[in-house]
Amino acid sequence: MTIAMNTQITTAAPTRRHRSLGRDAAGIAAILVLAGFGYLLFPDNLALLTRVIAISLLVLSLDLVTGYCGVATLGHAALFGSGAYAAGIVSAHYGITDPLLMTAAGVAGGAAAGLVCGFVVLRAHGLPQLVLSIALIHLFHEFANKASSWTGGSDGLSGVSADPVFGIFEFDLYGHTAYVFGVILLLAVVILLRLLVRSPFGMLCRGIKEDALRIRAMGASPKAALMKMYVISGAVAGVGGALNAISTQVVGLDSLSFTLSAESLVMLVLGGTGSLFGALSGTVIFMLFEDYVSAANPFHWLTMVGALLIAVVLFAPKGLYGTAAAFFARRREAE
Repeated sequence: MTIAMNTQITTAAPTRRHRSLGRDAAGIAAILVLAGFGYLLFPDNLALLTRVIAISLLVLSLDLVTGYCGVATLGHAALFGSGAYAAGIVSAHYGITDPLLMTAAGVAGGAAAGLVCGFVVLRAHGLPQLVLSIALIHLFHEFANKASSWTGGSDGLSGVSADPVFGIFEFDLYGHTAYVFGVILLLAVVILLRLLVRSPFGMLCRGIKEDALRIRAMGASPKAALMKMYVISGAVAGVGGALNAISTQVVGLDSLSFTLSAESLVMLVLGGTGSLFGALSGTVIFMLFEDYVSAANPFHWLTMVGALLIAVVLFAPKGLYGTAAAFFARRREAE
């Protein structure tokens, strides 16, 4: 009996790994296919699709701290906006127009904001975390508004420009280069994050979400791990902010707004927390649905968006992607 059980465990582990690798490959392939369809079917609307990619990076970063670590926050746009302003400032004020260096500046700015926000937010738990995060997003917004000599204030930071990628692919008015650049950034981030969440560090963060006291009793430091994840989350959000600054060539105060923070949380819940592909699917569905219904019915589109969210929360509490994944998992177990 013992030998049989050991054999089952030994064979089950590689099977799970193969399935997870298969899901990852399918997810990456789906991103490439959808990106290709978007490029071919909507050549005149690539600016919107690039914006979707930038916000997807924000929602991915939010999923790291909320979905995987259980940290409650409504101020995550502070990280996104910090990355956008960092990329914009190095271009507008220091003449650094290489898109890769601007992206690196965005990563640094987002990571620095993640360090500051993590230090403050992680000093509390539950509802106090939400209050602290809301306070932080308002402080970041007001700081950017007052530092008008650097940020442009309420008028926005203009004069942002980017050189051709590798000196060859120029950023054009139709947004072709910005879109492809965004897709490549998204793919790179998703691959790295899949490795991260399956690493021992990612498992530690999941354990902290489930039972922080037990993790502490095992000798690990939950706060240190959450701080590291907050900084990583800021770096990911900074990539999205930098992409937004590069593609639009302007950075406004809306990138540091409470509305953007709240919408990113809505997108995450819509797709499903604790799943990178859920965060992506929620962002794409919400933003495209919002764009379509607002164009079709400019007066009542918020009602339609609200009805969609209520239906998802009531009938698919794990989110659209999470519910679908759970359904197919049950079917596999039944077979």
